[in-house]
Amino acid sequence: MTISEQIKVLCVRSDISVAELSRRIGTTPQNFSGKMKRESFTIAELESIAKAVNSSFERKFVLESGEKI
Repeated sequence: MTISEQIKVLCVRSDISVAELSRRIGTTPQNFSGKMKRESFTIAELESIAKAVNSSFERKFVLESGEKI
């Protein structure tokens, strides 16, 4: 699943539109739509998106041994 698909699922489960999410993070729906098409989100933006819907964003590498970095 792409990050844009995950964001759409997040919006559905948070009962808000993608346009509302874009406003909550301080950008226009048009700009946000472009980022969704390009899949060009920074880690800081993903954290901001999570915060806007009262959730958290986790990122990590998981080695073959199961160790998480």
